Amino acid sequence: MFTAQDVAKLRSMTGAGMMDCKKALTESNGDIEKATSWLREKGIAAAAKKADRIAAEGVVNSYIHMGGKIGVLVEVNCETDFVAKSEPFLALTKDIAMQIAAAKPLFVSIEEVDPSALEQEKEILRKQAENEGKPANVVDKMVEGRVKKYYAEVCLLEQPFVKDGSKTVKDIINEAILSIGEKIAVRRFVRYEMGEGLEKRKDNLAEEVAKQMQG
Repeated sequence: MFTAQDVAKLRSMTGAGMMDCKKALTESNGDIEKATSWLREKGIAAAAKKADRIAAEGVVNSYIHMGGKIGVLVEVNCETDFVAKSEPFLALTKDIAMQIAAAKPLFVSIEEVDPSALEQEKEILRKQAENEGKPANVVDKMVEGRVKKYYAEVCLLEQPFVKDGSKTVKDIINEAILSIGEKIAVRRFVRYEMGEGLEKRKDNLAEEVAKQMQG
């Protein structure tokens, strides 16, 4: 459908990341012009152009759920103090904090995933696929698909947005960048769940947070 040269060309034209360019080309059946438009519509091209800008302002926002059962702190950066105090930015940071509470990410982005842990995960996935009796070329595709699923589970930016599963968290941040006009980046977060690691009756608190966001 498209080649590595097409991906490289689209990256050169838009500044978008490799995975975003691949997705854009897939969505547009390999048409470079349509892929460029897709990246612009999603705000990805705009976000890429602002990637090198300095975002040293922002806020640390918090979210406490269930009377103190789950707590989240997240640092989201922008370029100016004016934007940091604006309602759209603060609403975005609140949504991100609630997303972390509901979806339990382990990392902000794919880049933060420990390479050795990822290789171990790939090996497990490969063995699972091989045990299903699949041929080598199919195994490779299955592993690639399962790695994407793994990223969508553990990386905040790759997770489906709880309020709208048709978008990822990265998508809503890119939309905010397009709307606000500044670089926006999630720097770090911490999530606490009361009694985590202790033996106790299991309640699906994350599911309750997700329902609250959708409601």
